[in-house]
Amino acid sequence: MRARTTIGVDIGGTSVRAGVVDRHGNVLDTARAPTPAGEAALEDAIVSAVTGLLGGRHRVTGVGLAVAGFVTTDRRSVMFAPHLAWRDAPVGDRISKRLGLPVVLEHDANAAVLGEHRFGAARGARVALLVAIGTGIGGGLLLGGELFRGAYGVAPELGHLRLVPGGRACPCGKQGCWERYCSGTALSATAIELLARHPGRSTLLLRDSEDARAITGRKVAAAAREGDQLAQRAMQELARWLGEGLALAADIYDPEVVVIAGGVSESATLFLDDARDHYKKMITGAGFRPLARIRTAQLGDDAALVGAAALAADNC
Repeated sequence: MRARTTIGVDIGGTSVRAGVVDRHGNVLDTARAPTPAGEAALEDAIVSAVTGLLGGRHRVTGVGLAVAGFVTTDRRSVMFAPHLAWRDAPVGDRISKRLGLPVVLEHDANAAVLGEHRFGAARGARVALLVAIGTGIGGGLLLGGELFRGAYGVAPELGHLRLVPGGRACPCGKQGCWERYCSGTALSATAIELLARHPGRSTLLLRDSEDARAITGRKVAAAAREGDQLAQRAMQELARWLGEGLALAADIYDPEVVVIAGGVSESATLFLDDARDHYKKMITGAGFRPLARIRTAQLGDDAALVGAAALAADNC
């Protein structure tokens, strides 16, 4: 008899990742594709990834979509996604009709914090905050062990808190959002700005400086590991803004544990200790209150995928 499983799909600004997940949170099989720009193409990519995982020894009962955007309270439609094509789109119904399976949607960071709470770094915590740092920043919050989505399904949208008035422009329409200073995209932007001011301080990034698109966050992190001075400065800036943003979030939510997830967390050894120091200094009542434990995601890049599959298991 085939094991009963669900499929989770993590839909980010850069890639679409689908995985078959069992009831213990184990990822049994995966598929991945770049995130297309258009709405129809994006849904085609999701259907293609899921279809490729169906059949065989897996008895799939439902699909969970972890979306980098605002999801309606019934978890069937996407209201707004800063880095994706959907606007007021009934994504759940459309994908369900094409796959012939029930589909549930969730904000990607909500899905990730649920995955970490059930199977990873936030297990057992009553108040847990997850900050997913990738193309942008997503936030997920558990209160009393339950997901907190706000009145209309969009909380907590931490990446678009304005930390720098009049700062870098953000795709959401504002300026100075947290994710413009603390994300893979931000790491690239910081390195490019530093190169413009101090071109002689980098030996590894300078060769890419004529084409700004070639300087990705991953390249900056790799250069920092190899001792590139300018890349290390960019990582220090990311650490500073991560610490300041976490202090602000902790003043609001007072979490027991903070989980740092997303693609940038793979380079946590380069910035997380510095970020903790900034957090400790910036939090209100520094030195006179308990501090949240700040950990990296135990499920790594699979956190949102696993959480979305768990929601599908609960609801489909």
